[in-house]
Formats: sequence, C-alpha cells, structure tokens
Amino acid sequence: MNAKLIIIITFACLYGIFEMFMSVRQRWKKNIAASGDKGSIWVLYISITLGYLLSFNIGATTIGRIYHWDTFFAIGMMLAVIGLAIRIASIIILKQHFTYTVTTIDKHELIKTGLYKFIRHPGYLGQLLIFVGMAASLSNWLSVIFMVVPTIVGYSYRIKIEETFMAEQLGEEYLEYQKRTKKLIPAIY
Repeated sequence: MNAKLIIIITFACLYGIFEMFMSVRQRWKKNIAASGDKGSIWVLYISITLGYLLSFNIGATTIGRIYHWDTFFAIGMMLAVIGLAIRIASIIILKQHFTYTVTTIDKHELIKTGLYKFIRHPGYLGQLLIFVGMAASLSNWLSVIFMVVPTIVGYSYRIKIEETFMAEQLGEEYLEYQKRTKKLIPAIY
C-alpha cells in the first residue's frame, strides 16, 4: 500500500479515536442544565460518515484523480493538521463548557476569548478543515466534493440549531455576540 494512503488512513483513524474519547469523556459530566440538540448530533454523524464513505471510495479509483499527488497530499495534510490544531484549541478554550450535544451546563457563561473572539464556531471550522484536508490529500477533486457537500449540510443544520438554542438560553448577550462575530470564517462568514 502507498505510504501516503497509510498516513491518510492513520490520521483519519487517530482523529476518529480522539473524537470518540472526547465524546465518552463528556458523557461523564452530570452538569447539563438544558438540552436543545434536536437530533443535530445524529445529522452530523450521518453526514460525516457519508462524506467519509463517498470521499474515500471515489478516492480509491482513478475517477477524478489529479496527478499532482505529492502537492495535494502536502496541502491536504497541512489543512488537516491546521484543522486539528483549531479543533483542539477551541475545546481547550471552552474547558467545561465543551459539549458534543447542543446543551448548556450549570452556571453557563458565553466564552468570547481566544478564537471565540472572532468566530462563533471554531471547533466546527477545525473539523471542516480536517475533512477537506483529508479529502484533498487523496488527490481527487471528486473526493473533496463528496466530503464537503454532506459535511456542509450537516454543519449548517447543527449551527442553525445551536444558534437558536443559545439565543434562547443566553438571550441578548448571545444576540450581541452574533452581531460582533462571524459563524466560521473571520470577517467573511
């Protein structure tokens, strides 16, 4: 098997283990004050799984192949590593406020420091960069499309649910925060 494919698959597996560990760790917390997930976690799981399946399956073929394998592998892995750094930084900044489902915790406060000073969902930005990076590293433009479309749909739904819930829970403070920040990309979106 190609060394690049081994690296991509290893990164994808290790990242999946990291997310599962964080999910299990978060379930041990008993300080949930209110929940408003509305199944968005399942929409995310399904859209990410669909993105992986489509992207990696088409990436294993020559359909859509871009024959600058080294360049796209390097760019893709760089995006994935940057995305992972953003994801981890966002979790560290949130500390006990980090949850996998759309919830508020006891004594919830709105975090507006670090990456959250500029965008409302840096953790999701990090994950999207990871997924796009892994797909790009396969050196297949169809892999990128097949990864991006389902995950964007999943995250769009999740962000809509989360922002509605946070506005209900935190009121005017969250609405003011929305006016000052962008969703995913500083100064753009």
